[in-house]
Amino acid sequence: MTDRILLRGGHVISMDASVRELPRGDVLIEDGRVAAVRPEIGADAQVLDMTGRIVIPGFVDTHRHTWEASIRGVAPDATLDDYFVDILDTFAPLYTPEDVYAANLAGALECLNAGITTLVDWSHINNTPDHPDAAVQALAESGIRAQYAYGSANTSLADYWFDSKIAIPGDDVRRIRTKYFASDDGLLTMALATRGPGFCRSEVVTSEWALARELGIPITVHVAMGRLAGRFGMVGQLHEMGLLGPDTTYVHCCYLSEDEWRMVADSGGTVSIAPQVETQMGHGWPPVMKAVAHGLRPSLSIDVVTTVPGDMFTQIRAAFGAERARVNAECWQADVPVPETMLTARRMLETATANGAHVAGLEHRTGSLTPGKRADVVALDATAPNMAPVHDAAAAVTLCADVSNVETVIVDGVIRKRDGRLTGDVARARRLVEASRDRLLAAKEAKRTA
Repeated sequence: MTDRILLRGGHVISMDASVRELPRGDVLIEDGRVAAVRPEIGADAQVLDMTGRIVIPGFVDTHRHTWEASIRGVAPDATLDDYFVDILDTFAPLYTPEDVYAANLAGALECLNAGITTLVDWSHINNTPDHPDAAVQALAESGIRAQYAYGSANTSLADYWFDSKIAIPGDDVRRIRTKYFASDDGLLTMALATRGPGFCRSEVVTSEWALARELGIPITVHVAMGRLAGRFGMVGQLHEMGLLGPDTTYVHCCYLSEDEWRMVADSGGTVSIAPQVETQMGHGWPPVMKAVAHGLRPSLSIDVVTTVPGDMFTQIRAAFGAERARVNAECWQADVPVPETMLTARRMLETATANGAHVAGLEHRTGSLTPGKRADVVALDATAPNMAPVHDAAAAVTLCADVSNVETVIVDGVIRKRDGRLTGDVARARRLVEASRDRLLAAKEAKRTA
């Protein structure tokens, strides 16, 4: 029997040029796929009334350390340098598999609640072989679409981040690939989260890139951020090592040289930007339009909830405000008009949806409401006081909406949030993540007083 859901009468922003924007339109979902998007559709289906709602593709978060949900807000004033000490050298070594499970479950539900239907889980917390199993299990139980990016352990800052001689364990990465990701067609897929040159010795970098390519999984790496990594010339080093390729996502990119931008573009690489973290923690200016100027399609990510909010609305507005502030200031100093390429609100919606799917390597499945793609759909209540009246629907989403407006969330054709409430066991997830918080704080105190 065909499973059908009909979203009726919403303002549909498809993010597909062939489908376009429908001020009043219907979206038919059949067996987990978008079957049709038209002004009016008649079908025998479960009907969800979208009157007064703006219907968009789900947001795509291309880089989040989901395991940090247990220590949300613990470092509100941290710089990037502080983060390495306060999080990676203090809390990370204390994490058990149970902590990772609790955080990933709570963090994935947080994403769904905020309209993020696809997540790249940058999981550099694999302190034992049981840690990645716990992370993947939680992602699977949440119902989110996710790319699990297997990262290093984090039991010692000195061992894993200062000219590290320790490579990600290839045998365990192969085990996880075989056990959970034998197919690349599932709701969950796999990547490798690497530290890269500057943080690791050349032989470690080479071995990790080779491992990812042996297994046919994409690579994601932080580059060119902050006082330390901003001086590494990481992309240049990767170029010299012959490792650049279209399978690699470069996260942050705040201090890439012009040559390095060209290297990323010429190699077919992709870019993930975390604007709130970058402006707040000292990584550098979010390079949204710098990426666009080099022919790239930048995506957005949350990064760390230890220090910033976990929703995409924050990232959209942080990128929009920071980029326009930078350009306005430069034009003021030069006494010239702002360029026609000035960042727009509508481009930010594309960046948070279609571009994100492109960067995650999932644009053939998600990122737009295109017939044939998997049905990852979000409906926002545009009758709420912070959104009504709507003049420009894309601007209403990017500049007016917040998590309270996320009324309906569908992932792969399954309703994960309805009438403003998640369908998953939120109470259980909260109990687990609060217990994890308490255990981690107690372990931290015990370590301090030992």
